[in-house]
Amino acid sequence: MAKRLATEYVNAKLQLTNEEMAEFIRLFEEQQIHLQVLVLDNGNQELVLEDVAGREEVRLTFERQQDYYVCVLSCRLVQPRLTNAMRKALSAFRGNAIVNRIYSHYTMIYHYKNGSVHQIVESSKTGERVVFEFKDTLGQLERVFRSRLIEREIGLLNSAVNELLDLRNQTKEAGEIRKIDERLTDLTRKLFILEA
Repeated sequence: MAKRLATEYVNAKLQLTNEEMAEFIRLFEEQQIHLQVLVLDNGNQELVLEDVAGREEVRLTFERQQDYYVCVLSCRLVQPRLTNAMRKALSAFRGNAIVNRIYSHYTMIYHYKNGSVHQIVESSKTGERVVFEFKDTLGQLERVFRSRLIEREIGLLNSAVNELLDLRNQTKEAGEIRKIDERLTDLTRKLFILEA
């Protein structure tokens, strides 16, 4: 198995509430990462993460934006423990990022959205190929189901319009015809909306 040389985080973005910020700090402590919290001006915070051996350090600056702490970072990590802790944090706190896992002859590019991997691309000298792509199968099935419900409702409305037209052709009284026409107008609006 190929040995990973480094992991790059490109424009990783995390947005945390006060409670999540405390959980975020706790996650790194549980991963046995040396952690230092610096409180900056305007309520901003800087976290200095260092692997236990002291061979690697990364600084995460969280800017206070309304009720959130927002961190946008790009960094390169080599030490496995720190790399693994960052991966867990990105996933647990629904971060967005492009993560390049660099090996000697190729790079695996992971696209994270809301903490989940949505696409994995292998990049090498010969080109790029998609290894994995998230497909929202459940969402697609729900959309198909909804579209069939709409088709069924359109069919019912068409039947109701046909019945009202037959009734209108048989009716001689002006007051009844006016009521049927009002009902037909309502049904045609509904049909127009559903068919759009």
